[in-house]
Parts: sequence; C-alpha cells; structure tokens
Amino acid sequence: MFMSTKTITIMEDAYEMLVRNKKEDESFSDVIRRIVPKNEISSFAGAWSISSKEAEDMKTYVMEMRKKGKNSILKKVQKI
Repeated sequence: MFMSTKTITIMEDAYEMLVRNKKEDESFSDVIRRIVPKNEISSFAGAWSISSKEAEDMKTYVMEMRKKGKNSILKKVQKI
C-alpha cells in the first residue's frame, strides 16, 4: 500500500517536542499518531468550524445511531 506524504512547516519548539517524544525506532509520523488523541471528536471542532458543544452533540447523535443500529440487528438475529 502506497501512502502519500505531505511536507509541513512547524515552529522550532514544536519540532523539538517531537524529537523529545520520538522513540529510536519511530518516524515522526509514528510519533504524531501515538501522541495525538485518536477518538476525541471535539479535537476536530476547530477544523470543522463548529463549537465544542456542537461536536459533543454530534458525538452523542452518532453513539445513539450506532446503538439503534445494533439493536435493530439484534432483533433481526433473534427472529432467526
């Protein structure tokens, strides 16, 4: 699988933070993947231009829909 790459510009202090957190066998991409929260929908609120409350509301909605979908599947399976 081919992964595309991006070149980014960061401040020197941010680079030093990455270097300090980098393990010997890690790439900088590995460091970023390890230290950036993976499932925090509110961390993307700024990127989407929505408030933290709107992000939390979206998260709640998604969780409710997942629960409804799961319950629907379970009901269908129980009928079999």
